[in-house]
Amino acid sequence: MLVTFWGHEFKVNMFVACLGGFLIAIVSSMFGFGGGPFMVPLLTVGLGLPMYVVVGSSLLAIFFNTLMGSARHFQFGNFDLTFFLIMFPAAILAGFIAPMIARRISPITVKRLAVIGLVALALSLLGLY
Repeated sequence: MLVTFWGHEFKVNMFVACLGGFLIAIVSSMFGFGGGPFMVPLLTVGLGLPMYVVVGSSLLAIFFNTLMGSARHFQFGNFDLTFFLIMFPAAILAGFIAPMIARRISPITVKRLAVIGLVALALSLLGLY
């Protein structure tokens, strides 16, 4: 399928996109992270999209997954109101500021920062950090 974004055309394999998005949603809902550590590589490496398309697209996809996962965890009683009230304002502020910072630095720097974050996440999940 051809996708046009800001006058640029990209060929996207919709089967890979749908299957990958589905699997990422399951894993991220099970383990409680937003899915970005897997969604960004899926979109950049798996689908060949540039970072300026990937960041906003992955955030929008992850938003709906996070919304549904959060609702289900709330329904099951896996929810701490105090922690939420502490994290919510910080998340809103960071979500507003981060795109402005990312726009001012080079795409390779954004990718390198993402790699550092992914390595830290992997080490943490493996119990090594």
